[in-house]
Amino acid sequence: MEFVLLALLFLLVTFLIMAVRVVRQGFVYTIERLGKFTIAADPGLHLIIPFIDRVGQKVNMMEQVLDIPGQEIITRDNAMVGVDAVVFFQVLDAGKAAYEVHNLYAAIMALTTTNLRTVMGSMDLDETLSKRDEINARLLSVVDHATSPWGVKITRVEIKDIRPPHDISEAMARQMKAERLKRAEILEAEGERASRILRAEGEKQSAILSAEGKKEAAFRDAEARERAAEAEARATQMVSDAIAQSGSAAINYFIAQEYTKAVGKFATSPNAKTILFPVEATQLIGSLGGIGELVKEAIGSRDGDVTVPGSAASGQPLPPVRPRSSVPRAGDS
Repeated sequence: MEFVLLALLFLLVTFLIMAVRVVRQGFVYTIERLGKFTIAADPGLHLIIPFIDRVGQKVNMMEQVLDIPGQEIITRDNAMVGVDAVVFFQVLDAGKAAYEVHNLYAAIMALTTTNLRTVMGSMDLDETLSKRDEINARLLSVVDHATSPWGVKITRVEIKDIRPPHDISEAMARQMKAERLKRAEILEAEGERASRILRAEGEKQSAILSAEGKKEAAFRDAEARERAAEAEARATQMVSDAIAQSGSAAINYFIAQEYTKAVGKFATSPNAKTILFPVEATQLIGSLGGIGELVKEAIGSRDGDVTVPGSAASGQPLPPVRPRSSVPRAGDS
């Protein structure tokens, strides 16, 4: 009797153990009843009927990364390139992912590989190297649309690496070097052109300023000559007025004044030690007499008679002067 009770207790504990299922976070278990899918068990504690219900598949509901192995793809211009890619996906419907497709990972890998060949095979080598974003977008659209019946959402498709052939890589390196040399020469030429333009602009401004300076200087010079001419005209007018009032006496005065200045220049010459008078001395005497007469006429009416030394009006005879005589200079022996 005790043995039967122990057996029943053992069976009850075993039954309870088989009836309790704990689903981990991030997973969904499919529950099959007599081989048919009935419910998707979310994370937590669940009770099933032993020997009738069982756990079918444990579906990972987290976002997963599937590494696509390297593929050799022929582009539209017959270039062989190696391509590596990765796919990010997430299961949204555990029942579809478990029962709509066999081996979900292999199916996604095969689908991505075939579409990768299709997309990159329709492009040139330069396009495959420069338009990775376009390739990713086209792959994402095609693969996501194809996997939507499986309850899977493709979140991202990324091209990790594109490996062109070695000879094409060398040609691309030479092309890049030539392109950079061309850019450098273009920039150097543009810099030289800009420098010449700036230099020409500077020379232009310098020439303009120089011409304006010459113009201003010429204007000032003309103005100075005009004023000098006006002063000369006024002096001439004053001389003419004096001549008109005084007669020949004024003429004698001016001639004697200029003559005296000329004789003085002979006396101050550094190279002459003897002065030769090329004219009659009596002319100089007469000029001096004319000067005396002018002075007398100018101030004699108020101050009385004025005696000019060395003139005929003073009453004293002038010393005789011989024409073309040699007059020793001061300091000569």
